[in-house]
Parts: sequence; C-alpha cells; structure tokens
Amino acid sequence: MNNFYTSNRQPLPDTAFSFLPLGSVKPTGWLREQLRIQADSLTGNLPKFWESLSPDSGWLGGGGESWERGPYYLDGLVPLACLLDDEILIAEARKWMDWMLSSQDESGHFGPKTLVDWWPLGVALKVLTQYHESTGDKRVIPLMERFFAYMKHELPHNRMYKHMWAMVRWADIVLSIIWLYNRNGDPWLLELADEVMRQGYNWTWHFDDFAHTRKQADLYPMRTHVVNNAMAIKTPAVAYELTGWDEHRRGALQAIEMLDKYHGTAVGVFTGDEHVAGKDPSQGTELCAVVEYMFSLENLVQILGDPAFGDRLEKIAYNALPGTFSADMWAHQYDQQANQVLCTIDKRQWTNNGDDANIFGLEPNFGCCTANMHQGWPKFATNLWMATPGDGLAAVAYGPCRVKANVRGDKLVIVNVETEYPFDEFIKITLHMDSPAAFPLVLRIPGWARGASSRVNGANVPVEPGSLATIEREWNDGDVVELTFPMVVEVERRYNDSVTIKRGPLVYSLKIGERWEKVRGEEPHADYAVSPTTPWNYGLIIDPENPQVEVIRKTVGDVIYGPDFAPIEIKVKGRRVLEWGMECSSAGQVPQSPVKSDEPVEELTLIPYGCAKLRITEFPLLEG
Repeated sequence: MNNFYTSNRQPLPDTAFSFLPLGSVKPTGWLREQLRIQADSLTGNLPKFWESLSPDSGWLGGGGESWERGPYYLDGLVPLACLLDDEILIAEARKWMDWMLSSQDESGHFGPKTLVDWWPLGVALKVLTQYHESTGDKRVIPLMERFFAYMKHELPHNRMYKHMWAMVRWADIVLSIIWLYNRNGDPWLLELADEVMRQGYNWTWHFDDFAHTRKQADLYPMRTHVVNNAMAIKTPAVAYELTGWDEHRRGALQAIEMLDKYHGTAVGVFTGDEHVAGKDPSQGTELCAVVEYMFSLENLVQILGDPAFGDRLEKIAYNALPGTFSADMWAHQYDQQANQVLCTIDKRQWTNNGDDANIFGLEPNFGCCTANMHQGWPKFATNLWMATPGDGLAAVAYGPCRVKANVRGDKLVIVNVETEYPFDEFIKITLHMDSPAAFPLVLRIPGWARGASSRVNGANVPVEPGSLATIEREWNDGDVVELTFPMVVEVERRYNDSVTIKRGPLVYSLKIGERWEKVRGEEPHADYAVSPTTPWNYGLIIDPENPQVEVIRKTVGDVIYGPDFAPIEIKVKGRRVLEWGMECSSAGQVPQSPVKSDEPVEELTLIPYGCAKLRITEFPLLEG
C-alpha cells in the first residue's frame, strides 16, 4: 500500500499502483501546448453554441438534454481546467458542479429529476471523484454516500438490465463505489458493488468465449458496440478487485488479444463503425472508443501494473487520438480510418454509421463524441505518473510534465520530466526536494525499446525492455535520471500481409495532399470535407526484416498534429498500384501482398499517423 495516496482497503486486493490526485501531475512543454489548443477550441467554447450544453441543459436544471452529454463534457472539462489552472475553464466547471452538487433530493437521487437511467449518473460520479480530488469540495463525499444508499434501495426493482447502457458499462459505476469505499470504509458499499457486478453483463465470459470474430452484419447492439467493448477492456480487472479471481485478473489481456486478433488496427485500437468491423483498414473506429480505451488502459495500469498496458496507452494516445482531430482541435471525426483517403458525406461500408461519419466537424454522425472526446488528453496527462507501494513514484507513460508528490518519510518531491518524446528518444528526469529521501522510483521500459539505457547522475543502471525498472536509493536534490529508448524503424505485417511502418510508439502514414472544404455550419466550428490532391495508392519497396529508410527530424512546434507540422518524416521508396482504387468512397481492400507494379519508383514521405488527416497506413508490399 501507499501511506500518502489512497490504496485499496481490505478485503479488496492490493493494486499495482495508486492514482495520484488530479493536479499532482501537470503537463509541460509540447504536451501543455496541446492541452492549451484543446482549451482554446471546442472544449473551451462548446457551451457558447452547442445546444446540448446550453443553459437549458438538464444538468443545469433546464429542460434540455438530460442524459449523458453534460457529464461526458465535464469528464474532460474538469481535469483540463485543473491541469491548465485556467480560471475561465475552472469557473465554467464550477457552474456545472455547483448545480450538480445542489441537485440531490431527499431520496439521494441527484441530477435531472427525470433521469432514472444509471449510466449517465455513473459518468457524473466519475466527474465528482475528479472534482473532489482537485478542489477538496466537502459536498462530494456526502452526496455520493447518499446516492449509493439510494442506489442500493432502488436496484432490486430498477435493475441494470432495464437500462442497457448501464448493464454493459457497469464497471464505471463500480470504480466510483470503490473510490468511495477506500475513503470511508463502509462495508455495505462492497455489497452494492457486488450487486452491480451481478446485474451487469459478464464481459470476462464474453472475451473468454469470443464469438464476434467477423465484421458484424447481424448486429448485437450491446455486445458488439465499439464503445462498449472499449469500456469493457477494463471490466475484468474491475471485477478482479471485487472477487480476487484469477480469471478476472487475466481477462483484460484476453479482451485485448481477441479484439486485436479479429478487429485490430495498426494504431492499437480496433474497428467499430458502430459495431466491430474486422481488420480491413478502411473500416472506421469511433472517437468515443479511442478515449474510452485510453481510460480503460489507465485503470489497467493502476490495478494490474503490466507495462504492456502503458505501451498500448502511448500508442493510442500518440496516434489514434490526434489522428481524429484537426490540428487546431476545432473539428473532429466520428469515425477515423487507418487507410483514410477521402472524408466526405457519402455512403461507406460502415456496419451502420451515417454518411457523414468521417468528415471533420462539430457533430458528425452523432453528438456523443462531441461531448465525450474531451477526456482523452487531460486524463492521459494526469496519469503519466502514479504512486507505488512503499511510498514511491512510477512513470507509467512518458511525456513532458511536472510531478508534485509525497514519498517515503513524508518528503515532498518535485519531479521535472523534460522530453520531446514520442518524437525523441531521450527523457531527462530531475528530482527536487528539501532534504534527502529514500524511496523507489519505478520506470516503465517500453517493450519495443531494444537497447534501452538508464543513467542516474551519469552512472549506468541496467534496464530491460518490456519491464518496470525499480531504482531504490536515497535521492538528493538535483539528482538526474536519463532514459534513452532507441527508436528503430520496424515493419509490421497486417491485413492481407500488408506492411505498416513503426518507430518507437509512433506509427507512420503516407503524407497525402489535403484540400479542406466547408460543407456546412459556421466557422470556426463548421463541418469540413477533406479530399486528396496527390495520389495515395502506393505499394512500398522495403525489406520487412531489414528496412532501410531515411529518418528526418524536424522542430517540435507549438502545433504538431497536422501534415505541415510533423516533427518527423520518413522517406521510403514505392510505386503506384493502379489496380488499387476506391470502393464505396474509401480506399478499396488492400491488395494481397506481394504486389507487382511496373510504375516508376518514387520517393514517398511518411509522417506520424496523428499528423496525417488523409493517410495510407497499411500498404501493399511490392515484389522484390
């Protein structure tokens, strides 16, 4: 356990790490600039023009939208406001939170009076836990205690199955029950958590006997829904906290394995447009699934501590998350594609999404992502570091940040992380404290980082890829830990034996010329179609076992995630594959590799996936 940060009380099993309270980790460098971009765009401005977040919202006491959109928005706004210390955002968040905290009636119910569905209340509970951690508001815990007493009274007749979203997303509610139990120790809370789990869908069984191995023509609305599955990845581990069963402990890895095997994409997410859709890289992945997968992984790292979860978290955060936004974050997609060559309002081979699902805009296809997308970057930054058993600190993911936390001996330590990672191999960690402190420092060493090295004040400390390296010593003010993670270019074989280029945590895509055209709405929050101005149907000339490419490093600017701002380029050789054309307004199925082409050899430019809004990521491999 950790003596300074909340750990599981008995009889709950110990977790690998403890979350640091919101605000303990603050982004710096390029990551802070990215959060600033988010604050200055849709997140900071949505309530000014989006009806679902207007003063008439049911989550402000009005008669408007009264389901999930208000809590979804706050689930990103609250951490973003805290991380940036932005007074305008803090005031906006406080307005919503004050209403929520004053809305509870004598029964214990809170939120809109008409709301009887457990699911939106589950999101609101997550918001309340973050708000309490960042502000210490004394109203939060009594409200949660009264609400959970109300829930315990109501569940026998207002059961989870009556609210299908709640039934499959029950783990999010249990996380908040556990959060409260670890603070007040009331044993009846664990009885409530057990009852919620019993009434919820058994995702451990679902992934253990995985039946949905193909693109879904016959839809199973809850079981095959992409966002439900992204949330469900953490569910076996949440169940493990209640049962201690090994099958639950193993279940999250099984979930990831099944989704990767049958629906996985090159950037660590899985397809689902709206339902799981196989491995064709022209199928889409909903933005809500991206941010919820990240949240699942953050919880999996905390509960189970497997460094592979940190690897996956970085892969999604640094590729799939920015890949679905415009560079200024004023526009987002509902569905992104790994092979995405045209973003227009047209029929596509989605399982059941609409014709506008892959354009960039305010509310393409459906407004859930407009409300829910905000949690991605702030929660990632918040959870870069965690507290360890033995009163130490752990780096579970990497990005520029400043950590302020208590460690063994009740010493306050400030950790400065200076890096341009994931665009650079080098990470410098400097510790500051008033007096020496002996505590463990745990460092996640990525599985891909062959030849990784670590130095403490210039002295080598051996580390192994795919591990959690623990350095336990007496630390002094000014001590420096230097990490180097060699980023070797690798080739991954994918759908129809196609090839994807990777380097470190980044996946690389063909840079395609982009023409943006407004199709509706008002700027700066209008909807845009994106069309290619250069060819896209290339195969690569590359040796998958020994790729020879040129890596060009550029400046990491304040704006990163657009094709003109890419901090790294990779030069490769390729030829056009003329028979590879469009199908149903998307890139057609990737030809089976190897592919023959007599077209001229060209030098192609690849950029990080997150920078490329039009892209080819899974390429045919040309015959040698």
